[in-house]
Amino acid sequence: QMPLVESGGGLVQAGGSLRLSCSASGRSFGRNHIGWFRQAPGKEREFVASVSWSGVSTYVADSVKGRFTISKDNTENTVNLQMNSLKSEDTAIYYCASRFSSVWSPKASDYEYWGQGTQVTVSS
Repeated sequence: QMPLVESGGGLVQAGGSLRLSCSASGRSFGRNHIGWFRQAPGKEREFVASVSWSGVSTYVADSVKGRFTISKDNTENTVNLQMNSLKSEDTAIYYCASRFSSVWSPKASDYEYWGQGTQVTVSS
């Protein structure tokens, strides 16, 4: 079991920034690959970014590349998603998920545990 908790969502104007955090309830993420996904109303859940268990390797979807940055803080046991230059199309529920593997995957079905999600709303 890996209870994941997201925080940091909210309402922001277009062009603004938000920082999301994912924690495993104070525990270490261990050797899990951690990913961020998002789901907008009426759309499928899509990959946003992920980071390897070591924190060395990161992967970012083309749709957010150059605007979003993922990082892992092994001291605080959090995985953070810094979102800059937000657009209205970034509005969605953002989920944190874990995958017990050293191999990266953008497929939601490859992740075993999920948080409850945090709402991000970007007003234009």
